[in-house]
Amino acid sequence: MQIIANLMLLLALLASLGAGAYACLSLLTGRRNVLVLLDRANLVVAGFVTIATVILTIALLSSDYSYMYVYEHVDNTLPLFYTITALWAGAEGSLLFWIFSIAAMGVIFSRFQIFNEFSEKTRLYYWLFYMIVMAFFLLIVTCWSSPFMELVPVPTDGRGLNPLLRNPGMIFHPPLLFLGYAAFTSPAALALAAFICGETKSWVRFCRNWNILAWVFLTAGIILGGWWSYMELGWGGYWAWDPVENASLIPWLSATAFMHTAIIELRRKALQKTNVFLMSLTFLLCIFGTYLVRSGVVQSLHAFGEGGVGLPLALFMLSSLGLTVLVLFIGQRQDSKSLSNLGSRQGLLVIAAWALLALGLIVGLGTMWPVISKMWSSNPVGLEANFYNRVCLPLFTLLILLFAVCPWLSWKEGIRDKRGLALVIAAFICGLAVSWMAGLHHPLGLITSAAAIAALVGIVGVFIFIPEVRKVTSTMGIYGIHFGVALVFLGVAWSGPNQVVGEFVLSKGQSAQIADYTLTFKEYSESQTPAIAKIASLVEVTKDGKHVGLLNPERRIYRNFPQPFAEVSVIPGLGDEIYGVLLGVDEKGAVTIKVSVNPLINWMWIGGTLMCLFGLVSFRKTRLS
Repeated sequence: MQIIANLMLLLALLASLGAGAYACLSLLTGRRNVLVLLDRANLVVAGFVTIATVILTIALLSSDYSYMYVYEHVDNTLPLFYTITALWAGAEGSLLFWIFSIAAMGVIFSRFQIFNEFSEKTRLYYWLFYMIVMAFFLLIVTCWSSPFMELVPVPTDGRGLNPLLRNPGMIFHPPLLFLGYAAFTSPAALALAAFICGETKSWVRFCRNWNILAWVFLTAGIILGGWWSYMELGWGGYWAWDPVENASLIPWLSATAFMHTAIIELRRKALQKTNVFLMSLTFLLCIFGTYLVRSGVVQSLHAFGEGGVGLPLALFMLSSLGLTVLVLFIGQRQDSKSLSNLGSRQGLLVIAAWALLALGLIVGLGTMWPVISKMWSSNPVGLEANFYNRVCLPLFTLLILLFAVCPWLSWKEGIRDKRGLALVIAAFICGLAVSWMAGLHHPLGLITSAAAIAALVGIVGVFIFIPEVRKVTSTMGIYGIHFGVALVFLGVAWSGPNQVVGEFVLSKGQSAQIADYTLTFKEYSESQTPAIAKIASLVEVTKDGKHVGLLNPERRIYRNFPQPFAEVSVIPGLGDEIYGVLLGVDEKGAVTIKVSVNPLINWMWIGGTLMCLFGLVSFRKTRLS
């Protein structure tokens, strides 16, 4: 089956190269009526990739250890749902899944009626750019990173899935990220094609809508990644500004900037080049993120390491950037209006876009700092999380204040509704007072909390004072997204500065105090299965003598992985969440346990969920052809 799978990838590569060459030849010779053939070629490429993906999935499910990839990521004791996740657990499988996602998204994208209303020339350019991307990724998986390497002799059992990946969050986190990355490919290709041919407004209307769907995938992936980090790594946090974490955040920021500037082009016929650049930049940053993860250029807990694909990815990224710049110079831009008043709603949208791009630039430079600093230092070091927190959180807070104020301004100039603006200002002042009295005294956290409260109150005010908002589902969805963002940063403002952490050594029956809570160690137990050996502790948590809950953290040793792994236990709450990690047990039966009290942290997950749900609400249905 390895031969068949490799043949499918090779045929897909040849078909994409042939389709790209045919599109290019048609553009050069003026040949017409070739779009049906190119569309069918796309279906053929997608079909070959799908067959290869199905073959690998069947090999994983059947534990076929004649595949090197299956041996490295599956064993005989792995549960079914984690066996499926092994498809994207390794570098080779995840790349194949990404290619499959690009192919699937490309097929869906080209089925929309609005896509088929573009001129033949625009669609020829689209297929040329799209097939170049497909051919490149297929070349990578065929020549450098194939998941179909044969293993001889065939072992009877596999090495197994990395224990850190045996978490429900990892079932959905990677595929959602890859679906998000893949979904940005087609609109980027169409943006360049439409700009070359002068069909700017049509592509923005279509691609902004599609971009919302891609943004939802990416947002869901990022939120689930933070939850996985919080629940699986045992450090009590959710975002460490790790290079691989940043790799997904950077394109999210540029995609969010595009969603704001696209509104201005649709309303004012302005920022045409900006939108083409932002759409292309988002795709390029997805490639940049892949480069970070797979090149070994930066060190990360989540990276795949050097796999020989770093140089091809870098060359493709630079070539694509050069193509984008060239298109921006030669494209047929229609008459564009200038923006004059930054104190209007359209002005705040521009400021928000610049703030988002500034955040992306800061995070990108910070992530690459170990590489950049090599130019003058023989001992380069990465930037600490404190750097990002000090620099990025103020910009995020500015963004929250902008979308709290924005609905109350007129589109061109002036104030739309003084009542709403007064409500936001009053809510911000009250938010400062309430947060301070509730115990949040960190200056930046205090301001962020007040800004989030002002935004939440302001959005509620929009539905009260501006009744027409309630009549448009997509507009309600957009305000719902911002409501979710405000909840996320309310959780960020409180869970960081006001987190209380303690480490305790407790014998059976012994108690300790952390914040307002009392911890009492009840017992510990040991158990073993063919796959896992574990020790577990039982700690009762009380507050003012009243039972709050039980912590049951564990330490596990998995077969084929000799190092112990922590299994976190939490007592959830909308106020405080109690978070426990078992660090060890001594010969006398005393446990060492690390406990964190994390205020309002669950509002982050609630807010992230609302962002995704309301994103789907704002995604307008577009007819399929």
